[in-house]
Amino acid sequence: MPNMSLNKVVMPEQDPKVRARNFEEVTLGYTEEMAVEEAERCLNCKNKPCVTGCPVGVKIPEFIAKVKEKDFYGAYEVIKSTNALPAVCGRVCPQENQCEGKCVRGIKGEPVGIGRLERFVADYVMNGKAVPVQKPASNGKKVAVVGAGPAGLTCAGDLARLGYQVTVFEAFHVAGGVLMYGIPEFRLPKSIVQKEVNALKDLGVEIMTNMVIGKVLSIDDIIEMGYEAVFIGSGAGLPNFMGIEGESLIGVCSANEYLTRINLMKGYLDDYTTPVIKSKKVAVVGGGNVAMDAARSAMRMGAEHVYIVYRRSEEELPARKEEVHHAKEEGIEFMLLNNPVKINGDENGRVSSMKCIKMELGEPDESGRRRPKEIPGSEFDLEVDTVIMSIGTSPNPLIRRTTNGIEANKRGCLIVNEDMMTTRDGIYAGGDAVTGAATVILAMGAGKTAAASIDKYISSK
Repeated sequence: MPNMSLNKVVMPEQDPKVRARNFEEVTLGYTEEMAVEEAERCLNCKNKPCVTGCPVGVKIPEFIAKVKEKDFYGAYEVIKSTNALPAVCGRVCPQENQCEGKCVRGIKGEPVGIGRLERFVADYVMNGKAVPVQKPASNGKKVAVVGAGPAGLTCAGDLARLGYQVTVFEAFHVAGGVLMYGIPEFRLPKSIVQKEVNALKDLGVEIMTNMVIGKVLSIDDIIEMGYEAVFIGSGAGLPNFMGIEGESLIGVCSANEYLTRINLMKGYLDDYTTPVIKSKKVAVVGGGNVAMDAARSAMRMGAEHVYIVYRRSEEELPARKEEVHHAKEEGIEFMLLNNPVKINGDENGRVSSMKCIKMELGEPDESGRRRPKEIPGSEFDLEVDTVIMSIGTSPNPLIRRTTNGIEANKRGCLIVNEDMMTTRDGIYAGGDAVTGAATVILAMGAGKTAAASIDKYISSK
C-alpha cells in the first residue's frame, strides 16, 4: 500500500533565528527513513505526468521506485542518465511549477517531494563510496562550450557521454556560473556544485577557467583550433537598473554584484581585499528569487532592517513561495505595492534614504499580471543606507560584438532556431544567453537540446 498521507514528509531545517545570521544551508535534507517514507507516497502513474514537467526528462517514477527499495545507487544511476546536476536541481529547481506541479498527489494534498528525493539520492551517493566512472570511447571530434554554468555544463556532459572531446571555456576563476556566483551558500553549498563539476571532469570534460571569450580568444579563434561546433552558454550577467536619480550614489549596487562579492570573493570576511560594506538598513528592489537571495544575504551580513520593495502585491511575486516563506521567517520586511522614484544621498555622496511611491493594481498586462499604477501624492522617504537593485539581467554583449554572423534580438538575447543553432552555422547557444534570466533547469534543458543538435550536425557532415 502506498503512503496516502496528504502531506510531504517534513524536511528538517535550521531555526530561522539562528540561520538568519549564518550562511550554512537552511534545509538539512532527508534521512534514509524519511526518503523511503516520502517515496512511498508515489503512485507510479502509468502516464507519468511528472516527467512531462521536467525540462531534462528525469525518469522520476523509476528513480523513486529505486528509493522505495533502498537502492539509492540505482536511483542515482537513473537520475544521472538524463540529469548531469542532480544535487543542484534537488535544491534550486522550481519543482512546484514543473515536476511536482504535474503530480496527481497534488490534486488533493501536497505533491510527492520529488526535489527532496532527488537531493537525498545525490547527497547519499556524494557522501558514500566512490562510483567508478567509465569514460566513453572517443569519436575523435572536438566541441567547445563557452560558459560553465548550468546550460554549458549540461551540454558538455551530454556530448562527453557521446564520445566528444569537450572543452569548456569559463570567464571566472571557478566553474559553475550562476550556481557559484549567484546562489548563496545557504541555498546551494559551493562544495556541492564543485562535486558535480568534478563528476563531469571525471567523464573527460576539460574546463579552462579565466578565459573571457571575446577577449582572450574569439569564437573564430576557437573554430581555428579545430573545434567542429561551439555552444554559447554565457548566461545573462549584465544587471539592469531603473534609471532613476541617485543610482550612482555610494551604497547602490546590483544584486548581481552584491551576491558575487559575497559568494565568490568572500566579501563577508573583514580581512579580504574586496569587503562588502556592512549596512544597517537595506532596501532590495525587486521580487524574484535573486531579490530574496540578496535580502537574506544582507540579513546574514548583519543588517538590522532589510526591506523587499516590490511594486506589485504578494500574489504577483515571481520568487518561489518557499523562498518568500524562508525570507519572512528570517525577518525580511516586505514593502509590497511600493516603487522607488529617487534615491537620496548625504553630503558625502552616500545613500541616506529612498523616495518611494505607493502603488495599486489595475488591469492585467501582457504578462497576465495586474498592472501596477502609482497613487498620486503618496510619496514617502524610506530611511536606508544601502539599495540593491534586483530587477533583472541581460546577456553580456561581448561575444556578439566580437563574432560576425551572430544576431541578437532587441533585448540582447542571441537568436537561435529550433535546434538551438544561432544565425551562424555550427554556433549554438542556449540558457540565459538566449532567453534572458530564467531558471537553472530551463538552462539545463536548453543545454541538452543543443547537445543532441550538435551531435546530429557533426554526424551529418
